[in-house]
Amino acid sequence: MSGRLLAFLALAVPAFPAAAQSVVTSAGPERVAVTLYRASNLVEDGGRNSGWLDGYALVTETRRIALPAGDSEIRFEGVAGGIVPQSAIVAGFPDGIVERNRDAMLLSPDTLLDRSLGRRVAIRRTSMATGAVTETEAVIRSGADGAVVLQTREGSEALRCTGLPETVVYDALPGGLSARPTLSVRTRTSRPITATVTLAYLATGFDWQANYVAQLAPDGTSVDLLAWLTLSSSDETSFVNADTQAVAGQLNREEVEPQPREGGPLELRCWPAATTSDIPLEQLQRMAMGQGAQLRDREERIVVRGNRIRRPSLESSVPITSIMSATLENLGDLKLYRIPEPVTLAARSQKQVAFLTRERVRVRLVYRGRFHLNRIYDSAPDPSTRMLLTRNREAEGLGVPLPAGGLVLLGQGPDRPIVLGEGHVADRAVGEDVELSLGPSPGVTGALRMLGWRNGVGRFELVVRNDQTAPVAYESDLFFSDVRTDTRLGRRNGRPIWSVTIPANGRATLCFRAAVREADVPRTSLAADEACTR
Repeated sequence: MSGRLLAFLALAVPAFPAAAQSVVTSAGPERVAVTLYRASNLVEDGGRNSGWLDGYALVTETRRIALPAGDSEIRFEGVAGGIVPQSAIVAGFPDGIVERNRDAMLLSPDTLLDRSLGRRVAIRRTSMATGAVTETEAVIRSGADGAVVLQTREGSEALRCTGLPETVVYDALPGGLSARPTLSVRTRTSRPITATVTLAYLATGFDWQANYVAQLAPDGTSVDLLAWLTLSSSDETSFVNADTQAVAGQLNREEVEPQPREGGPLELRCWPAATTSDIPLEQLQRMAMGQGAQLRDREERIVVRGNRIRRPSLESSVPITSIMSATLENLGDLKLYRIPEPVTLAARSQKQVAFLTRERVRVRLVYRGRFHLNRIYDSAPDPSTRMLLTRNREAEGLGVPLPAGGLVLLGQGPDRPIVLGEGHVADRAVGEDVELSLGPSPGVTGALRMLGWRNGVGRFELVVRNDQTAPVAYESDLFFSDVRTDTRLGRRNGRPIWSVTIPANGRATLCFRAAVREADVPRTSLAADEACTR
């Protein structure tokens, strides 16, 4: 076939333009549900997770979307900023989806400047002397990292380094920036439809824990217990009227690299290019005045933001704005706490929901010490640790699963409640012992002495003193082998335990023998041969 004929056939075939892709934006969900999962290291670090929320959430959204025929890019605005894109599941499109993307470029001062690199902008300056405002045309020649270089008719300069209050004025927003976190998918339909779409995804930047408040009875034998679920979010997206629930238990979770988030304030640095002796005094004063004005302005803005936005922290105190009670459901080895009515999990905030109230839970306050051979090298008495003990059974007034979290113990003072101590509750199933350490007590101390050693056996004296005006229950863990004594001992985790009631302003003494290697005995103790005094 000749080339002339091929050219004729090419001209004869009509050209069909490629189908244009429509852009459809879904501004937000009609319904949303959020399930929070705790950080895997919550129990290990005592539940203290300040500022960095290492849990996650499963977010499920329902949206109504009108689609034209053909290819469409669907933009789901208002998703969580910490969305894990590879976890997203989209259902409801008749022909499925072709691809999905997480649009991470959020509109902010630094992304706005970075996307304007090489563009013409205006620099607006205010005179410190007269208050006159001027605008100068400039071209951005460097990004937002450190110093921003601008090119003007007069030459090149760094932004906000002239000593004058100044800002950048943009004539339009660059493309590709989103004011809200957005997930986009591409789909194809054969006809126009209105679809009910379900979007589900995992998101980082969430966490929850329990917080317990216990009011100790005057006789010290029981507490009234109130427990809260503290739901925390460090995400920039708010979930309004969400069906919210929290899951307790340890899940096998693969660590996911945090989704990069672009966007933030401008952090600029300025310094003289020469030494200060080369700069006229008047110019230095003007620079100082200008920088001072900028610093005062920045400080005021920081104060306003600080008043409006509370830093996310599982330990911070937040006002309780509503009283609800979560219900417990079993999910095999996991426990589900369902909040009975929709709540708003606001951006960078906390919400507390009551989930447990119990009156007259039986407890014991015990002072506990721990002694081993190394303590005989230190003659200073050891302060004991105050412990709040109970058992998670109905007989004690509990008998429900207790998720991990912090506890505050309150007592009744002369005219108002007072804090007696703080501790941490680990996950406790029904039937397990519950032990809370409330901190050291310098008023109840113990001192261990080695009285002598012979043929692999050491003799010891443990004296415990109580300077309080009431008797106290005391327990001592003895980290020794083959302990022998005339006093009856208990056992805990295979170790001998000495339990005794120490009278007010009194003392108690334990005399015992234990197996000790000669290499572990101080030389002074090898020659000693003292009697134990009760």
